[in-house]
Amino acid sequence: MRLTRAGEYAIRCMIYLAHKGQGVLVPKQEICNHAEIPPHFLAKIAQELAKALLITIRQGPKGGYALLPKPEDISLLQVVEVMIGEITLNECVDRPQSCTVSKSCSVHKVWARARNQLRETLGAVSLAELSEKESCIPVFAMQPKSSSRE
Repeated sequence: MRLTRAGEYAIRCMIYLAHKGQGVLVPKQEICNHAEIPPHFLAKIAQELAKALLITIRQGPKGGYALLPKPEDISLLQVVEVMIGEITLNECVDRPQSCTVSKSCSVHKVWARARNQLRETLGAVSLAELSEKESCIPVFAMQPKSSSRE
C-alpha cells in the first residue's frame, strides 16, 4: 500500500477542517494556502470526501468546505480509504480465490495480520487528535483554536 498524493492532500484538508471545527465553513483558497494543496487537487479531493459524507461543499463566492461529522468521529483510516479504497497489501489477502496456494501459504497469514494491524492503527487515530497536535500543517502552531470563552 502506498498513499497517493491525493490521499496525502485529503489528510491535510481534513486535519485543517478538523482544526476549524465541525460545521465551520472554510473557503477553498484558505485551505489551499494553509494546507499547501493545489486548487485543482483540492476540488477533486473534496468531491470524494463529500461523496463519503465527511464534508459538505457550498458553491459560490461565500462558499467553501465544512466538516460534517465531529472530528473525534472521523478516523485517519476513513480518510485514507475514501481516497485509495480498502487497504490491502497484496492480491492473495484481498481476493483469496485469486491465489492458488492461499490456503496452504504460510505468508498469507502474515500479510493478513499486517493489513489488520495497519487498519487498526489508522482506525484508532481521530482527526481531533491530529488537529490538536503539532501537525503537517505549520499554521496550527500559529493560530490557536478559538474558544467560546473569549
